[in-house]
Amino acid sequence: MLFSVLLPLAILVQGSVARHAMPPVSELMQKLHEQKASRRGLYKRDALDLEVLYPEHNLSVPIDHFHNETRYEPHSNGTYDLRYWFDASHYKPGGPVIVLESGETSGVGRLPFLQKGIVAQLAEATGGVGVILEHRYYGTSFPTPDLSTANMRFLTTEQGLADVAYFATHVKFPGVNCSLTAPDTPWIVYGGSYPGAMAAFLRVLYPEIFFGAISSSGVTEAIYDYWEYFEPIRQFAPPDCVSATQHVTHVVDNILLNKNNTGKIQQLKAAYGLSGVTDNRDFANVLTGGIYNWQSTNWDPEENSPEFYYYCRNMTTKPLYNQSADLRESVKDLLVAGGYGSNPNLENIMLNSIGYFNLTSVSRCKDSTQDECFSTQNATFYAEDDLNTYGWRSWNYQVCTEWGYIQTGNTPKDILPLISRTLDVEYLTSFCQLSFNINSTINPPDVDRVNKYGGFNISYPRLAIIGGEADPWKPATPLADNAPKRNSTTEEPVLLITGGAVHHWDENGLFPNETTPTTPPSFVVWAQQFEKNFVVDWLKEWKKK
Repeated sequence: MLFSVLLPLAILVQGSVARHAMPPVSELMQKLHEQKASRRGLYKRDALDLEVLYPEHNLSVPIDHFHNETRYEPHSNGTYDLRYWFDASHYKPGGPVIVLESGETSGVGRLPFLQKGIVAQLAEATGGVGVILEHRYYGTSFPTPDLSTANMRFLTTEQGLADVAYFATHVKFPGVNCSLTAPDTPWIVYGGSYPGAMAAFLRVLYPEIFFGAISSSGVTEAIYDYWEYFEPIRQFAPPDCVSATQHVTHVVDNILLNKNNTGKIQQLKAAYGLSGVTDNRDFANVLTGGIYNWQSTNWDPEENSPEFYYYCRNMTTKPLYNQSADLRESVKDLLVAGGYGSNPNLENIMLNSIGYFNLTSVSRCKDSTQDECFSTQNATFYAEDDLNTYGWRSWNYQVCTEWGYIQTGNTPKDILPLISRTLDVEYLTSFCQLSFNINSTINPPDVDRVNKYGGFNISYPRLAIIGGEADPWKPATPLADNAPKRNSTTEEPVLLITGGAVHHWDENGLFPNETTPTTPPSFVVWAQQFEKNFVVDWLKEWKKK
């Protein structure tokens, strides 16, 4: 049975610019324009008032922590300002420091977690100081005057980890009349996703500095061709929506991958209103703009994006779009070319898919050609390297050099993919060549520089592993289906959050007057209480020592 919830059309077509496997350059240009127009950068407007509540501070830290490593030549003896925020309102003498590593974004976007999220909850439970720490090369924490390829050499995992260690042993919190540096004060580090991996690595690499760590959705295993990203979506998203997406994608691939089928390829593009898109892969990339929103679902209304479910409510066997009716005969022909013959249900699904992408993607492209609107290849744009480009350039550099995580349609042959198989490593890493002159097919990211810290097997006393069962990043965490099974103990807590939990759902929180009988959901309440309990137990061990 297909996903057949039928909502009013006004609901069905709602949506902002869709997320894609590979962001079109026009989308990146728009974000860059917004960033240059605002000193605050890319993060939710809700966080702006928190900048007044929690003033920013800076600590001068070394640009280069590793003068014996040739990869950082020419070395630097300089320092730069690493930005941070803190809240000492819960502090009681002897309490810990709870530091959240903000990762690949401006740290301002993490301030809600200092006010009412996991940092605030842990600080209140332990009488501690809560801290948000920005990552080098993000926000305003830049070691270099620009983001040219040569100046990006100091953006590595080990340099970022060394920053946090330096911060913990040198920071002085203004207005707090005592020293809270490690190792004389217990430091507990928390992170979600990439910062979750950093939290785990910090506990293993600097155990004398960080007394404990919570790795939430921590991607401790770097993977180059990360087709597994879509497996939790396939397993936990509404099955009718998944099946509809798989079969439409299968039709598209059977046409695109038939090299003797150029006429049908053009007919397919025309049906979707995308006949002006030259590159077949750019066309297939547009069609990822629905399924990709799964990661943006959240239990918290302030964090949640409903885009995924808007998409799914369109992928139904019930005809929804009057303007698609004229395409029915063409779609019937395309289904035959795509290997499905006569299939009325799939016919309606494909017509609805055409209507959805026309409204959410095609209709947005009015002031430029379709190639300009949907192309992912633009050498001039990718050559830009001023500091404002960090919103896409900094993490892309980390992807190209160390982390990988190229989310391809390269599923095993017995699994129908959720995105086109034409979206392969070569296409999805083209920005590496255009941005940094890195040919990823010849010089793939050196994932060993990440996986040396433990990968799937990472383990250490007072290192907690937390994750969501439906998280598309779960296959890169210690909770992956093919990772060693773990038993939870107070010493090494483990929790797989159920209830369809996705990406570090334990991180955000609500004020008591904002809660309802179902928000936060019980499994999130339980997870956060679980974390508070084992951190309190860890600190009892500290006091004994």
